[in-house]
Amino acid sequence: MRRQIEIESPAPGYWRATFSNPPINLIDPDTIMELAELVGRLETDPDVRVVVFASADPDFWLAHYDVLVDKARTAAMKPGPTGMHPWLDVLARLSRAPVVSIASIRGRARGAGSEFALACDMRFASAEKGILAQFEIAVGAVPGGNPMIRLAGLAGRARALEVVIGADDFPGALAERYGYVNRALPDVELDDFVDNFARRVAGFDKRAVVEVKGIIDDATLPDDTAFAGALPHYFRSTARPETQARTAALVKAGLQTRSPVELDLGEYLATPLIEA
Repeated sequence: MRRQIEIESPAPGYWRATFSNPPINLIDPDTIMELAELVGRLETDPDVRVVVFASADPDFWLAHYDVLVDKARTAAMKPGPTGMHPWLDVLARLSRAPVVSIASIRGRARGAGSEFALACDMRFASAEKGILAQFEIAVGAVPGGNPMIRLAGLAGRARALEVVIGADDFPGALAERYGYVNRALPDVELDDFVDNFARRVAGFDKRAVVEVKGIIDDATLPDDTAFAGALPHYFRSTARPETQARTAALVKAGLQTRSPVELDLGEYLATPLIEA
């Protein structure tokens, strides 16, 4: 099996994980299992202090979950150490891992890609090329990784509703205004900024980093069980004939390919996918 995530160590205590799953960095069960393995390493490595998640594709950070994967295969995946489905398990464990996790977003992070970015401790986006979105409701689906909870904490209730129910694209600069990301930086500055920040954190005492993060986690993160409620809604909603018809219409139009639909999905979703 081809690995989808390349892990490097640019400096002591600093890991860089780069997504590469052509054609557009879709998330699938293999991605989830690689991420589970990586999170396990982050939880147990005594030296790593910070991990940066980046993409080898300048147009797609993590596009979204692969809608053509058999839903039964996804549903049947064995629970992770938290007892939750492995996707929810990865997101919850990453947020609480004894390292600082940073999403360096150049390209599109929609659906499950946005959910993964939200599970990271910090998000820095390209002002020109970073795009985040939760588009699931446009096809009649409920987001399974419960970005509703994380967005409500970051952006507030009203803006969380706007993001998830509006199903539109949020370019980097607007995402920064909403608290969806920490900062939107000029694209030419993104890599250097994130690298310098990661090297700075990597040079600090790990015990202090872990203790500070733990205190903030206790004050800000919901109990892990709060995230589990959305996934049954996701599976039920994606099984509805109307949702399947809308998804099929998107796929026929070019979803999951390097197409205008994927590049400008928010704009495309402004028109009905199927006739009422």
